[in-house]
Amino acid sequence: MTIRLAQQSDLPKILELNEKALPHVSKVQLTDMERFLEQADPFLVVESDHELAGFMIVLQEGLDYPSLNYAFFNNNYSDFDYVDRIVIAEPFRGQKLGTGLYEYLIANSDRSYVTCEVNTKPPNPDSMAFHLGLGFTQVAELVTDKGKKSVAMLIKKL
Repeated sequence: MTIRLAQQSDLPKILELNEKALPHVSKVQLTDMERFLEQADPFLVVESDHELAGFMIVLQEGLDYPSLNYAFFNNNYSDFDYVDRIVIAEPFRGQKLGTGLYEYLIANSDRSYVTCEVNTKPPNPDSMAFHLGLGFTQVAELVTDKGKKSVAMLIKKL
């Protein structure tokens, strides 16, 4: 496993992985990924056998980012890393690549918290079990889209 910062040349593959992870992550365009490349701190990729196997996008507080989930953490916490999304390609799941990304983030963070959300409607039980296993705790649930979607808001104190 190799973890490194994302580069412009990685974005088409990252966008492809993001599309395959729907509906557990939100749909984005290449321009959104380019904005993440500028704003995220860090925007990480993980490689396995020289193949891009996944990515993690981390945002800091105070950005102009139109996300209700991000706004929740921005309005209720300070000094945090917000994991906007983490995706591991299907063939690489179960190989601890997601754990490796979180361990890298935590080892290199000077923040008080790592925050994220996990879908509860539609449910994403694998992601919930993964995050709870890493020591995250649920602090709230946000219901959106007139009750069609909901997410568990999770934090991990560092």
